[in-house]
Amino acid sequence: MTTIAPEVADLYPTRQGENRVMPRAGAVVHGTADQGPLDAATLESFDQRGYLTIDKLIDDDELTLFRNELKRLAEDPQVKADERTVVEAKSNEVRSIFDVHRSNEIFKKIAHDPRIVNRARQILGSDVYVHQSRINYKPGFVGKEFTWHSDFETWHAEDGMPTPRAVSISISLTDNYSFNGPLMIMPGSHKHYVCAAGETPEDNHKLSLIMQGAGVPAASTLEEFANIFGIDVLEGPAGGAIMFDSNCMHASNGNVTPYPRSNVFIVYNSVENKLVEPFAAPKPRPGFLGSRDFTPAGG
Repeated sequence: MTTIAPEVADLYPTRQGENRVMPRAGAVVHGTADQGPLDAATLESFDQRGYLTIDKLIDDDELTLFRNELKRLAEDPQVKADERTVVEAKSNEVRSIFDVHRSNEIFKKIAHDPRIVNRARQILGSDVYVHQSRINYKPGFVGKEFTWHSDFETWHAEDGMPTPRAVSISISLTDNYSFNGPLMIMPGSHKHYVCAAGETPEDNHKLSLIMQGAGVPAASTLEEFANIFGIDVLEGPAGGAIMFDSNCMHASNGNVTPYPRSNVFIVYNSVENKLVEPFAAPKPRPGFLGSRDFTPAGG
């Protein structure tokens, strides 16, 4: 079912003036230990740190299947030419393929898998739908960095997501070492919202998916956050996963090693947090970046 929610108040103003920080309003964890697979200690840790790790989410057969599909997609000229695919500016290597839960039957299945959906429902305290999905490639030697940012700031400003009642999962298809550009998170940063300076350019997504600009926090804010919260570098084997709050300050370095880093990335939003009109952009981004199909995931 595709429906656009009514206009709601802007609780997280951004891109309207100077860079500033405000406390997050509302809960991080909306469910309880008796509502899903996560125990009370894990939920409490997620509330405080903003993320959790899963050592082994998918089995070896699934991992092989996903890797083979990853390779096939990256080599398909039609996929590379699709507007949902982002390529590296210099190397022309595939950087991300969006909307894979719709365009690809293999990744559609994992996006609706109860192993993931039930965790997302428990954290968010409601049914959830897929706000965005993508495959991220970070090839050896040429994989570019993703600079520090909060996903929610973009989703709020450019997609119209009212509150940060959303959670992302990154499923590792390759081993994450400290040196091949793994995810880095400032633990606890999710409880502080950074209102970014500047305005959103027209069709900003066409540039920001290649090189982030609008919505990136000031260097002074990032330095302050790093001094307060520190930085966790999230290493782990292929087949594991990381779930993190939509407002976590996170980034990843470029990959200058021979070892690729690739992952499946799926965002779940609460059905009680449906998108409205963008809060700081002329128009919504395309549906493959911010879905307005609010059909609950998992059947």
